[in-house]
Amino acid sequence: MTATAPRRWPITARDLAVSTLLVFAPAILAAVSASQPPERYDVALATGAAALLTAVLAVLSMMRLKRETLHCRRQYGEIFERAGISMWREDWTAVAEAVMALRQAGVRDLESHFANRPDELRALKARVMIRDVNAFTLEETGAPGKDVYIGPLDRLLPETDQTFVQWLVAFGRGDRFFRSEAHLTTTEGVEIDTLFTAMLPRDLAGFSNIIVTSVDITAYKKAQARLVAAQADAARTSRISTANAFSASVAHEVNSPLAAILANAQAAQRLLRATPMDITEAAAALQDVVTQASRARDVVARITSHFSKSPGSFTPVDIVQVARNANLLVETDLRSHGAVVHLAAPDDLPLALADPVQIQQVFVNLMLNAAQAMGDWPGRRDITVTLRVAQSSLAVDVTDTGPGVAPERRAQVFEPFHSTKPGGMGMGLAICRNCLDAHGGDIWVDQAPGGGAAFHFTLPIAHG
Repeated sequence: MTATAPRRWPITARDLAVSTLLVFAPAILAAVSASQPPERYDVALATGAAALLTAVLAVLSMMRLKRETLHCRRQYGEIFERAGISMWREDWTAVAEAVMALRQAGVRDLESHFANRPDELRALKARVMIRDVNAFTLEETGAPGKDVYIGPLDRLLPETDQTFVQWLVAFGRGDRFFRSEAHLTTTEGVEIDTLFTAMLPRDLAGFSNIIVTSVDITAYKKAQARLVAAQADAARTSRISTANAFSASVAHEVNSPLAAILANAQAAQRLLRATPMDITEAAAALQDVVTQASRARDVVARITSHFSKSPGSFTPVDIVQVARNANLLVETDLRSHGAVVHLAAPDDLPLALADPVQIQQVFVNLMLNAAQAMGDWPGRRDITVTLRVAQSSLAVDVTDTGPGVAPERRAQVFEPFHSTKPGGMGMGLAICRNCLDAHGGDIWVDQAPGGGAAFHFTLPIAHG
């Protein structure tokens, strides 16, 4: 949309010249023939014949052009209808006009703009019109006819789909090609995963007829999910085995001083009950108790220092990309709760000094908590992730439209084993706090402007 439209005047001039020649030449020749005096009968006859011949050529040329046009239309229709892939013909004119208006108004960050205006985004989605779908689309989805699909796009694109705004961003950038994963709702109410691709036009007129191809990747995604689950099971089994071996090692290290403590304490009891009381030996036994207790304490301290607040690998990190990756990781879980994530971040956001794996886990925990909190909550289930610079740190706000966190509970939610969810372990937010403490950041919760929960955390900016 931002590129210059192709220059068409040479083609137009050529077509105009040909049309003028074929349409006006016979008329001019006929007029010349009619204006000849009787003594110039031969000239009039020749001119008339030329006019007739030119008219015949014009008619034949028009018939050929008409045949070629019909052939092209028929060929296009056959390609569209007989393609072994789902194809859609869509009108995005209203969306393109809205994006152009925002660009002209000085809006450069469309993603942040719509993240703060989700209702405006939903209204815009309703203005995308599906004009046609091919036969393969009906066969693939089992739809009885094209009327099932023809109409506004928002009837088919679920509320939880998060790709629509990326189309708008691509329009605003003037991209020539767009590809994205999305999910659609079939006529039976079943959600299927799809891969959409489309060539994007350069000028506004082209947005009235965008051809979009769609590939059903539901089976692929399920196979991918099974593979990930199998890998997770293997990793969990490995962790359990490691934990068992580690527990046995810790038990061995701790049991030895504990056994010595118990033996010395029992000896001291016997010595103190003896007649006469042996104070010297009892004192020696108690000193051994102190020594062994100190040894056990050192074992526990060494283990604790090894596992708590590990500094990780801190590097300059694009925190916006980390947030997007976290969103992709939990997209299926978010969808199951009907939650939609809106990401708002300025283009010039500096890099964070962080461990990307740990911070990704923070995003994952906060997004999942927000989605689960809104699981039974009526109305919109929006999760807004806002990234910004606050003084000398990067600040992240994760807000939702759920019930929020009561003031008396806000200080407790980051404590280990504190959970209000059935079957919850209460470790997610504790892990978040532990990760951010290791980064020199902070995390807290208060109320969102709309009444839901608002979790905030900070990270150091990577300098140099």
